[in-house]
Amino acid sequence: MSDDSGNENIATFAAGCFWGVEHIFNKYFPDLKTSVGYSNGKENISNPSYRQVCSGTTEYAEAVRIELDPAKTTYAQLVEHFYRTHDPTTVNRQGNDTGTQYRSGIYTHTDEQEKIAKEVTERIQEKYFAPKGLTITTEIIPAGTWYNAEEYHQKYLDNNPDGYQCPTHRLHW
Repeated sequence: MSDDSGNENIATFAAGCFWGVEHIFNKYFPDLKTSVGYSNGKENISNPSYRQVCSGTTEYAEAVRIELDPAKTTYAQLVEHFYRTHDPTTVNRQGNDTGTQYRSGIYTHTDEQEKIAKEVTERIQEKYFAPKGLTITTEIIPAGTWYNAEEYHQKYLDNNPDGYQCPTHRLHW
């Protein structure tokens, strides 16, 4: 369990199955320290299991928690990469993965992160999605309590290169 509110060097993103989200961040930003887990669910449910989250009853999102060094990677760069590597126009779905745990979310830890996330979202919406008649549905809200996923989920696609990866987790532009 972790409460990282106020920590500007932590970023939390939900964009579908956390295996692929973690993998694509690590592929393009190899210096980041990442972990996968569950965020922004029902406060009365602590330390949810993968099975509980997949049931849809906990309201937790599968997410990636990133420790960043702002001298190497800015929060704005991570937000843009987040949008480049999934479909932020679908509600509770990425590819064939459906359910509230697969929603698109940016969970902010500071007011500055919220400001940056909203500015980048507006720019990305106008440049890449508005011309196609699409609207970003990503929720941008304060980060809730973080729970690490079970150990076998950590760096899953590094440890299982032939494992399932959602087809939306690729560079889209």
